Amino acid sequence: MISLQVPALLTYRDVAMRVVSASCKIFAQNLKSTDPQKFQEEIVSAAGEAFNNTVLHAYRGRVDGRVTIEVEPKADLLEIRIIDNGTSFDLSAVPTPELDDLPESGMGLFIIRSFMDDVAYRSGPPNVLYLRKCL
Repeated sequence: MISLQVPALLTYRDVAMRVVSASCKIFAQNLKSTDPQKFQEEIVSAAGEAFNNTVLHAYRGRVDGRVTIEVEPKADLLEIRIIDNGTSFDLSAVPTPELDDLPESGMGLFIIRSFMDDVAYRSGPPNVLYLRKCL
């Protein structure tokens, strides 16, 4: 498992996504059924949206928050955990955006769900968002 903890500030997004990207590259070396580049890009996109949502919504302008990102390969999938102690939310209550309207915001969870095979959330403390992609 690879773990990284950073301040809950958007300026740390690049650092967090570099760790996720490098982890994907390592774990996806032996992929047979999926393009490793596409696998990596989809996970990094989903994790980036999750990081943004954590900073912008769970911590809502607070500067004292921390975000932990854990990347763990399992037998048949790669699991990313985004962990925070901010405000929790109800994953099932977030509506699917109206794609015909091309909204400027509110697309984060839609993007995450589109790229990942399984998305789950456990309210805390700590809150944990689970992003799972089959290998």
